[in-house]
Amino acid sequence: MSYIKAENVLPQELIETIQQYVDGKLIYIPCKEKQEWGTTTSAKVFFRERNEEIYENYIGGIGIHELAHRFSLSEKSIQRILRNQRLALSKGAPSV
Repeated sequence: MSYIKAENVLPQELIETIQQYVDGKLIYIPCKEKQEWGTTTSAKVFFRERNEEIYENYIGGIGIHELAHRFSLSEKSIQRILRNQRLALSKGAPSV
């Protein structure tokens, strides 16, 4: 996230009002509409494909310990991914 100077985008009277509450501090102003996670990057696709690959490898006989090593994840993370993949498949929904 990049920062912009308030003086460049806000009227002086608004800046003075904000300074009454948070003088000299950084504040976050959220977007009007919340975007779903992963919509602005390819992260969602990457993790979906990775998780599908982990599940397919597990079904193919590779153990949790080996999967954790291959994908540089903890065994607990592999277990969570497998559980979520199973749930998604049972519901017929795509998983992430």
